[in-house]
Amino acid sequence: MFRVLLPLLLLFSSIIGLFISIWIVTTAPTFAFYPLSVGAPELSPGLLLGNGAIALLALITWRHQQKWLVLGILGMSVAAVLLSALPLLQLPATNKQFAAEMERSLGVQPETIKLANGRSQPFSWQSFFTGIPLSPVRYDANIQFAVPDGVPLKLDLYRPVQTGQHPTVVMIYGGAWQRGSPTDNALVSRYLAGQGYTVVAIAYRFAPQYPFPAQIEDVRSALEFIRQNAAKYEIDLNRMAIMGRSAGAHLAMLAAYPAKAPLQTPNTPAFRAVVNYYSPVDLTKGYSDPPNPDPIDSKKTLKAFLGGTPDQFPALYQAASPINFVRPNLPPTLLVYGGRDHIVQSKFGRYLSEQLQASGNIATFLEIPWAEHAFDALPSGISNQLALYYTERFLAETMKE
Repeated sequence: MFRVLLPLLLLFSSIIGLFISIWIVTTAPTFAFYPLSVGAPELSPGLLLGNGAIALLALITWRHQQKWLVLGILGMSVAAVLLSALPLLQLPATNKQFAAEMERSLGVQPETIKLANGRSQPFSWQSFFTGIPLSPVRYDANIQFAVPDGVPLKLDLYRPVQTGQHPTVVMIYGGAWQRGSPTDNALVSRYLAGQGYTVVAIAYRFAPQYPFPAQIEDVRSALEFIRQNAAKYEIDLNRMAIMGRSAGAHLAMLAAYPAKAPLQTPNTPAFRAVVNYYSPVDLTKGYSDPPNPDPIDSKKTLKAFLGGTPDQFPALYQAASPINFVRPNLPPTLLVYGGRDHIVQSKFGRYLSEQLQASGNIATFLEIPWAEHAFDALPSGISNQLALYYTERFLAETMKE
């Protein structure tokens, strides 16, 4: 009975392994399948081991099974192994490029940046299977900071165990400006708090019920609340960074790049750093040059956010595009994009980096060649481990006293 079931189990496993591994190099045509395109590269180390184990078992059973069946299992497993090995094969060269880019932009080798409790390497097999280690932190949820149009807006607060003023990261979630929560990506917020930061994860109103500029108004309300309650929440206003993902990173840049920084008063300086994970930067060009395939229907998403097309509201599209606010003396900016992003194409992040540098600003552009949009949805995946390694070093260098 076992001899009959084993080849069927191996055949089924090899089909599933190949099916999932194919999404490492294939983009989902619709949003329903998009999680496969996002998740497969991040799970590639596990897929590599699983596909390799299937191939090995097929070889072991060679003498006891029909040769055509074993050859079929081996063929699919070997193909799956090759596909699932791609991100790991690209990792050393990508890490070397990232280190060189950070040294170019910040003038320091990333491995020399001192961290109190940071990760020692860009990728850890142990962290892949057990999760990124977290230190104990203090957590306060659902702190209300504003009620625009009767909509209660709340924030979550993550703080180190030690009391006292801490450098602070304002965290803004993504979700196409239409969904999300301050609890999104909570693991990274907890991780940063464990490194000595106060992390303030804020909310904002959603489109299309509340079109732009409601979202940036809510971010500014949160920043004013932070300013007024800095002492209470152990926030060092002289060492603040703002970080976001996708739509949240778009709002983070709008908050950090205007003619007058939202926290700029005689006693409160501007942000010390901006961290942008895969954000749209030029909404007009994003509308006219969508990705192909386009899983979220970029034009529909932008029309929901801004109330119409660029032809209908050209000034609004201009006002909502961070690229239009590039000027000298902006805070250092870290831009992390996926090379296979089919929601926000990485070329837009590269263009923003070039514009920032041309204006005399510090910009660090990191492109993960195998990664899709929202790669950090899997915190211990290969892309987020790599991105977090450089993000924490970027923050440590730009936020140091």
